[in-house]
Amino acid sequence: MSYTIGVPKETFPGERMVALVPEVVARLVKSGATVQVERGAGAMAFYSDDSFEKVGATLVSREQALASDVVVKVKPPNDAEIALMKEGGAYIGFMNPLDEPQISQKMAARGTTALSMEMVPRISRAQKMDALSALSSIGGYRAVLLAASMLPKFFPLLTTAAGTVKPANVLVLGAGVAGLQAIATARRLGARVSAYDIREAVKEEVHSLGATFVELALEGQDSADSGGYAKALVEEKAKQQTVLLVPFIGNSDVVISTALIPGRKAPILITEDAVKAMAEGSIIVDMAAQNGGNCELTEPGQTIVRHGVTIVGEANLITDMSVHASQLYSKTLLAMLQDFTGESGFTPKDDDEVFVGSCVTRGGAVVNERVKALLG
Repeated sequence: MSYTIGVPKETFPGERMVALVPEVVARLVKSGATVQVERGAGAMAFYSDDSFEKVGATLVSREQALASDVVVKVKPPNDAEIALMKEGGAYIGFMNPLDEPQISQKMAARGTTALSMEMVPRISRAQKMDALSALSSIGGYRAVLLAASMLPKFFPLLTTAAGTVKPANVLVLGAGVAGLQAIATARRLGARVSAYDIREAVKEEVHSLGATFVELALEGQDSADSGGYAKALVEEKAKQQTVLLVPFIGNSDVVISTALIPGRKAPILITEDAVKAMAEGSIIVDMAAQNGGNCELTEPGQTIVRHGVTIVGEANLITDMSVHASQLYSKTLLAMLQDFTGESGFTPKDDDEVFVGSCVTRGGAVVNERVKALLG
């Protein structure tokens, strides 16, 4: 018996991605699934309705897509979308469970078995399902291009008949997936790059990309938790860190900040004093804006100028590259669908580490302990 996979159009303001691209739809159809794509779902990512029909997808209304056995999305579902989902059905996609746990609660009330792409465990077997890493890489790349287009200077060293232009100084705060891609991109553009991270373990990766690792005289502490994310510094050390970063930030033409800890407000790394220390015309791209920002002056969703410095607080740089972002995200969803669907449809696997780690709601209840704790 064939089961249905629904691909509704994303309606979150500014979102241009689509959850599944035609290439992946073709593989799912070949495996026996009926893929129901809402008309126009791929338009903003430059995938036409015809391109979906050619690979065997069925074009349907919004209501039909959301009533599928398994619904896949990019942005977390809103109340109207949850209400249209099949009772007892399944959902795979982003849910923002640690920052907006009420979404999980509403999906549990609908009886949905929901797998959150944010909660996929960082283990070797799950790398092909790691949507956060795939999309963070795009974000790091895009942040540097945006900064380069806004900076009133060249990135590379240039020798001209009129004289020599010095390369721009770029500082990347946070050397996770987004930060490392930002470093690599800035280096390819010819900038002089340095990077800071509280985890000493990433120093070798930073050096391998040709950047300088910034070392601050902070007291040592275990700075990575069991999930591979940077831990929050204790308050006293956090204040010490911001003071010590001021001269490094002040000497930079561009600062790309990427420090984000799921379920917590983004740590402040760039104080107003640090912004004042930068030259007029400098750029800060705050990739943690959605969680409040790494810069004290960031206004989420806005680009502002403070003390002569442009501070970019765009919350979703990734969607600007909707074609490749959709392709990469779609492949992580394919990996999830291949592991947790069979001939009869969605198949929960209670003995599977990836399923258990990513499952947030099941059987009418929120089952993830961290999300349950947030809901009280």
